[in-house]
Amino acid sequence: MEVYTTACPRNCYSTCSFKVYVQGGRIINFEPHPGNLATPEGMCLKGLSYKEKVESPDRILHPLKRSRHGRFRRVPWEKILTELSEKLHYYRDTIGPHSILFYESSGMSGLLNEISSTFWRHFGGATTTFGNLCWPAGLEAIRLTLGDNKHNVPWDLENARLIIMWGKNAVETNIQESIPLEKALEKGAHLVVIDPRRTETAEKAQLLVQPKPGTDGALALGIARILIENEWIDTSFVSKYVNGYHAFSNGLESYHPAEVERITGIPVQAIYHLAQLIGTVKPMTILPGYGMQRYTNGGQTIRCLLALQVITGNIGKPGACFHYANLQSYIFDTLKEPMSYYPWLNPVKEFRRSVSKATLGRDMMAQKDPELKMIWIERGNPLTQNPDTNSVLEAFRKLEYRVVIEQYMTDTAMEADVILPAKTMFEQTDIIGSYWNPYIQLRQKVIEPPGEVKPETEIYRLLAERLQFPAEILERDFPADNGGAIEDWLNRRVSKHKWIDIEALKKGPMIPPEVQHIAFEDLRFKTPSGMIELYSEEAKTRWGASPLPAYVAPHESGGETRAPKKRFYFLSPNTKNRIHSQFGNLEVIRQYDPEPQLEMNLNDAMELGIKPGDRVRVSNERGEMTLKVRLHQGILTGCVSLPNGWWKTEGGGGNILSAQRETDLGHGTAFHDNLVDICKAGSSDG
Repeated sequence: MEVYTTACPRNCYSTCSFKVYVQGGRIINFEPHPGNLATPEGMCLKGLSYKEKVESPDRILHPLKRSRHGRFRRVPWEKILTELSEKLHYYRDTIGPHSILFYESSGMSGLLNEISSTFWRHFGGATTTFGNLCWPAGLEAIRLTLGDNKHNVPWDLENARLIIMWGKNAVETNIQESIPLEKALEKGAHLVVIDPRRTETAEKAQLLVQPKPGTDGALALGIARILIENEWIDTSFVSKYVNGYHAFSNGLESYHPAEVERITGIPVQAIYHLAQLIGTVKPMTILPGYGMQRYTNGGQTIRCLLALQVITGNIGKPGACFHYANLQSYIFDTLKEPMSYYPWLNPVKEFRRSVSKATLGRDMMAQKDPELKMIWIERGNPLTQNPDTNSVLEAFRKLEYRVVIEQYMTDTAMEADVILPAKTMFEQTDIIGSYWNPYIQLRQKVIEPPGEVKPETEIYRLLAERLQFPAEILERDFPADNGGAIEDWLNRRVSKHKWIDIEALKKGPMIPPEVQHIAFEDLRFKTPSGMIELYSEEAKTRWGASPLPAYVAPHESGGETRAPKKRFYFLSPNTKNRIHSQFGNLEVIRQYDPEPQLEMNLNDAMELGIKPGDRVRVSNERGEMTLKVRLHQGILTGCVSLPNGWWKTEGGGGNILSAQRETDLGHGTAFHDNLVDICKAGSSDG
């Protein structure tokens, strides 16, 4: 039996380290790896399902091609590679390389993903995407304010005396955070949860505050006004380290508690109580979730929340932190100034034409000179995950040729002309970082790919040979997936970081020496003024936003803009049972979560004559879907909720209802800004 150390590369906070036991070429067991202080107790249910994910009979193991009758048939690699190279030649040489859209997403992280972009750059370019489905509005808000995205190490949370989970359900979506959270609570910390839903995390809280979705910025500004009026701020910290405080303070006049109650639905008394906690209990850590920055006002919302952390002096100290994203392990970016994880600051000439992920369907169809003719998709499932599914599907079907690299027959794979089988995390070695913990980790190859699966790097190498890339480029940039070639490529890639030892990484995770365990403990900020910028001129010049943190009602979900008849806020939170559109198709997950269900407040249901277990039609001007309803009192009245990631073929597909809109900052995706009508299935109402 062999035992390997590895790490989960999913788009998830935890990036868990764990041990893999292999016997006879098969995975037989997993165990926690105590060397990662952020994930010492092991994996979640999704991680424990990895054995099924690797061995499932539903996994795609061979290249597939759609026949004239619409069915997929198995084809040999040699034949499909010849066809792909001929198609690539044709579109590049007769129409132009930008007639091809290269679409990649966050399905699996790793340094080797760079080889994808390297291929398309050597190919002569392609149309790419900009923006992100996940978090860029918040990233940009924090960059504008603090100059960098980093937070205290996860285990520092136990030093906080006040913890605010603001729109974050850590017990489900960041389960490893429960470890320091429980330690903090044992030490007497106060937990506040701010969320329209009464989540599993809220069950641990002393206070649950349920604002109308999209109004969190107004709540934060109302609290800021009370803090300043009661002198519950750190005047010494503000005077030394904060730029724009007086302008910020003067701009709070309209955020009287009564007005904030009108906007948010939170009673004045509760607003005062929350302000008193924030102003008098230190140190404080605010942990904002990613959901509320997925509204059209999302970037400014995060700036408003961050202002509370700033004016109370809860920056750069143990237990005092704004815990959004920790990019300190993103040390391999080829461009550090400006940082390349802000792609909107770094256009690449070969990829000079790009389309927004937030408006993917509309942008794809709008491209001219040349029109898009082909798409190549990897590590993503845009027909499930991008807004306005019907528009994306229309754009997809207008293309002449569609290639998808995938492990399973997802909604997107079902629409492909060619499907290439994708590796799992256990079938190729790679190096990964994390956006929550500070570790660099090695994701080790522990088994051979089954069937005819080839890692993406090998597919690109074989295509590069057929496209006659120069020999020196082939040797340097496209390692063969055999022997030590991949490891040699990784060693070259990380060579400037002398402290990295791949042999040491095989034993466990490593923390870069430059990591600040307490973020901003040196009180140095990479902003134009060198201070924390509550007033940001760049917010105005780059994004056309207010230079100060400000509340603007969401485009669709703002209380003032509601239609005369009652419509519902449509929430699409993450869940412990899937990571976006991954894992939910596995039997080990389905036994706990067999079908999509719409969560609805009991009082709302009674008004509409809806009973537990009924099926309801959820609709708006973009589309409709029919779902079984689940009723309880934990969700704010006027809201309904469906976890994101359900495939349309599973009866889900919530993005059928979402709009193609960008966030105010960072080219994020505002698909949470969404109103729907509800009626009992079969009814003509709504």
